[in-house]
Amino acid sequence: MNSTVNRQAAEAERLEARFGLRLGALLNEQAARTPHDISERLRVAREQALASARSSRLSTAGTDTVVGNGRSAVLGRLPSWLFRFASVMPLVVLVAGMVLIDEWHDRAQIEAAADVDVNLLADELPPDAYSDAGFVEFLKEDAQ
Repeated sequence: MNSTVNRQAAEAERLEARFGLRLGALLNEQAARTPHDISERLRVAREQALASARSSRLSTAGTDTVVGNGRSAVLGRLPSWLFRFASVMPLVVLVAGMVLIDEWHDRAQIEAAADVDVNLLADELPPDAYSDAGFVEFLKEDAQ
């Protein structure tokens, strides 16, 4: 198992290296075809970008940067009671809605079972007739 995974990883690396070499060759070929003024502008822009990167790296090399103190979503001030209330409110509404849906579902099942019981008890036939196999045949003949 490990040898096949290693072989597949090595093959993927070889393909990636070949793709990189081909892409580099194509870019070098196109770079050779660019006019002199464009290549000089690109060279100057590249040098400026490198100088900017070096200066920013040197300026932040010795300093510690504090990103946040544990309340990064607060935007610089402690949340008020209204903000906390508004943050908790969707959760409260969700839980209340789920409880109401569960109650409604239970009530609907109870009402359906009660309707079946009422119809069964109010019928002229005794409840045992519904479990009799001959009664099903009687209903089929009656329907025809």
